[in-house]
Amino acid sequence: MSDMSGDLFRVILGAGLILVVASVIGWVLGRRYSPDGGNVTIENLNDRIRAWWVMVVALSLAMLGGRTGVVVLFGLCSFAALREFMTLTNLRRADHWSLVLAFFAVLPVQYYLIWIGWYGLFAIFIPVYVFLLLPIVSVLRGETGNYLVRIAELQWGLMICVFCASHVPALLTLEIPGFDGRGVLLIAFLVVVVQLSDVLQYVWGKLAGRHRIAPRLSPSKTGEGFLGGGLSATLIGAGLWWMTPFTPGQAALMALVITLMGFFGGLVMSAIKRDRGIKDWGHMIAGHGGFIDRLDSVVFAAPVFFHLTRYFWSV
Repeated sequence: MSDMSGDLFRVILGAGLILVVASVIGWVLGRRYSPDGGNVTIENLNDRIRAWWVMVVALSLAMLGGRTGVVVLFGLCSFAALREFMTLTNLRRADHWSLVLAFFAVLPVQYYLIWIGWYGLFAIFIPVYVFLLLPIVSVLRGETGNYLVRIAELQWGLMICVFCASHVPALLTLEIPGFDGRGVLLIAFLVVVVQLSDVLQYVWGKLAGRHRIAPRLSPSKTGEGFLGGGLSATLIGAGLWWMTPFTPGQAALMALVITLMGFFGGLVMSAIKRDRGIKDWGHMIAGHGGFIDRLDSVVFAAPVFFHLTRYFWSV
């Protein structure tokens, strides 16, 4: 077994063991405090654990499939997330062809460019060429009502759900000396740190949370939860340095950046949900909401993590 395969196997095994422990705890809590399914908190916890099993299995299979598997998985996630986002916009019949292009041309082209590793184009394809093209397509229909709002929503949806999300598989395109063929471990590092940060911030907030950071946006986010969860995730990131090209100190700094971007990404997406008067982006993932609810932290952290790694470590 190669070093990369062995490291990836250890990551998957570790995630599986954590989920086994969580499943046992959830089962015990359910039998003791919610035998009839009446405890909403415990039932939500078990729904989340079951959903995590599905997500971890899907991500593990994608990573074992290499670049193609990861590109396909995140391409499908982007499609589902973009669909969720667009259902809450002010788009009209006049934007029909812009939507068709967004889903069936822009999205697959962006992920194809990543699959072939064309950094020079995938880095500017959406924020330059597509942002100029789609307003032209919509304006040719002659509908001016809420035109600026409609275009801004379409562009923002593409930026978050496609452009930013696509930077996760883009990590596989980086050429890092002494790290050849191990890019999938960078994806594992990013996802593990982001998701553990979210979980640990929630746990710390429940245990010691007193001061809400943004009560109108996300009442569950507290200063104590942010500090405790962020520092815990940073320490865990430092401990995972062996699966990256970073030293322990560098891994800690990168984990801190990931945590900060993930936290602020969650706030931004919460602001959009509050503006639209909804609690979750969707209901496709039991206990978690929609795809965007699971991707919001990742999509804000991924581009920053990608470009920092590319600038300081890639050739």
